[in-house]
Amino acid sequence: MRELKCPNCGSVFSVDEADYAAIVGQVKNAEFEQELDRRVKELHEKQKAEQENQKLKAKQDYERQLGAKQIELSQKDAEIARLNEQVKSAVQNEQLKFNQELAKRDAKISQLKAQTEKQEQMVQVAVLQEQTKAMETAQAKDAEIAKLRSEIANEKNAAIQREQSQKEHYELELRQKQELVDYYKDMKTRLSTKMVGETLEAHCNTEFNRLRPMFPNAYFEKDNDASGGSKGDFIFRDSEDGFEYVSIMFEMKNEMDTTTTKHKNEDFLKKLDADRNAKGCEYAVLVSLLEPDSELYNTGIVDVSHRYPKMYVIRPQFFIPLITLLVQTSKKSVQLQHELALAKQQSVDVTNFESRLEEFKDKFGRNYRLASEKFAKAIEEIDKSIDHLQKIKANLIGSENNLRLANKNAEDLTIKKLTRNNPTMKAKFDAARQATPDDPSPNKP
Repeated sequence: MRELKCPNCGSVFSVDEADYAAIVGQVKNAEFEQELDRRVKELHEKQKAEQENQKLKAKQDYERQLGAKQIELSQKDAEIARLNEQVKSAVQNEQLKFNQELAKRDAKISQLKAQTEKQEQMVQVAVLQEQTKAMETAQAKDAEIAKLRSEIANEKNAAIQREQSQKEHYELELRQKQELVDYYKDMKTRLSTKMVGETLEAHCNTEFNRLRPMFPNAYFEKDNDASGGSKGDFIFRDSEDGFEYVSIMFEMKNEMDTTTTKHKNEDFLKKLDADRNAKGCEYAVLVSLLEPDSELYNTGIVDVSHRYPKMYVIRPQFFIPLITLLVQTSKKSVQLQHELALAKQQSVDVTNFESRLEEFKDKFGRNYRLASEKFAKAIEEIDKSIDHLQKIKANLIGSENNLRLANKNAEDLTIKKLTRNNPTMKAKFDAARQATPDDPSPNKP
């Protein structure tokens, strides 16, 4: 047996070992309850303070990261806007320069075209003048022949010796003049005799080589290139200081008297024009003995530019005069052609500038596209960071809820709940309450 003294009322009572152990256990349980309550409250307060600190820190980190991202985005927007303005200004300046150069080039080309057209007109006038001159020469020869015949008729009344000598003299001169007239008016008879055993091509080649010293820099050769399916007869080119200022494609056509099918000059003009274009020649000339009775072709140089540009039909006697005429006329346009070539070169420079401008636009567009992709990637990473912070926030909120539930459970823990389904402990606590009726605290013995 053991004696115990109540600390409140001072009375002494005896308890056996079992009751004593129960009371000691009751006291220990009460202390445990108090210590548990205290520790639970401390843990709750500590966890709550840590949660608040974590929330505050997470919020500060989130705001700091968000502010940094916003600053970075603002800087990128400003940089992109600045680049756009620079590109826009550069493109406008280059476009203005390009328009100015283009206007200058167009004006220069228009001027050169006008001068070239004027030069072409001069060529036409010169050709007409040569035709008129040839006709006047033929008429003068006719008049001279008529005059000589009249003089011969008048001299018949002179002395026989004088008449004989004069007759022989004038007959010789008449024969010479008649041969000259036949040379201009009846080339068929004269040339058919002259050109026995040789072709018209050989005749023209011989005539040119005979006068080649007049054209020291000229090229005059057979056209042997038939890679395009067709070729002409001869090509003439002349140059000055390395610049080609005239080029002529020649076609020679002749028919023997025994030919059954008679051709016309018109039959060969289309092919001649095609050969001229294929070989890059400026002029085309048909040297022809066809249509020998044609008054049109027997008068001199015939311009057929109304059918094909810069094309002429001539008899063989005008072969060298036409070359000389075209050479002299084209020499006057050498300076204009130099200026036209310079204008074309400037046009090429403008085209190269346009290509470089397009290349700059392409490169800038590619860089802008890459910057946009990087910008979109940065936005995506920011969104991922925001999602991650949202998950952290959700976890913190979940932890707070669990702590709140644990605190609630700790607050709901009472002696009544602990002694439920435990009759022994319930009886001890009931006895302790009956022993101290003045103490309202349910936890005191």
